[in-house]
Amino acid sequence: MNKKLKNESIDNLFLGILKLKNLEECYNFFEDLCTIHEIKSLAQRLDVARLLIKGATYTEIGQETGASTATISRVNRSLNYGCDGYELVFNRLKNEKIEEEREQK
Repeated sequence: MNKKLKNESIDNLFLGILKLKNLEECYNFFEDLCTIHEIKSLAQRLDVARLLIKGATYTEIGQETGASTATISRVNRSLNYGCDGYELVFNRLKNEKIEEEREQK
């Protein structure tokens, strides 16, 4: 974790996000908090990370997501040298999907 990032205001933001209970609450909160463009940019970065992990090229990622090479490079740097936040989220989403599939059987 970046110590320059951590402060009480950001703690409160993250604690507030953790209180959201479903997708609709997330949509409502983030629409109030962010511009539509900011939300789409965050979602795009998540898509870029997913594709980088799958081994897609910058060209393929740019074509599929519309992300610039600068954005792809920043996400790639986070994947290689960051705090493993993307991997944490992807693993939990994957595990959740596996559990849902088991429950349906």
